[in-house]
Amino acid sequence: MDTNNFQKIKDSLFVSCRYLAERAFLVFLGLVLVSLILGGCLFYKCSFLIDKNEPEISGITVQFEEDVYQKVVVQLQDRQMRFEEAGQKEYVDIFK
Repeated sequence: MDTNNFQKIKDSLFVSCRYLAERAFLVFLGLVLVSLILGGCLFYKCSFLIDKNEPEISGITVQFEEDVYQKVVVQLQDRQMRFEEAGQKEYVDIFK
C-alpha cells in the first residue's frame, strides 16, 4: 500500500512537471510577475513606510563621559606604542 501511494505521488509529480515544461514561457512570465510583486511589497515596506513614520525625539540628552573617553585614549596610545615597538624589533634569521 505504501508503494502504491508513492507511485501515485510520483506520477502526479511527473504530470505536473510535464505540464509546467510544456508551458515554460507562461511559467516564466508567472514567476517574473510573482518576483515583481514580492519586490514591490518589499520596496513599499522599506521605503514608503519608513518615510511616513517620523522618529520620536526623546527628552534624554546625551552626556559625554570624560572618564570612559580617557580610558579609550589610553588604550589606543598603548596599542600604538606596541605597534611601533614591533617594527623596531629584530628577529633571528633562521636561514643563516
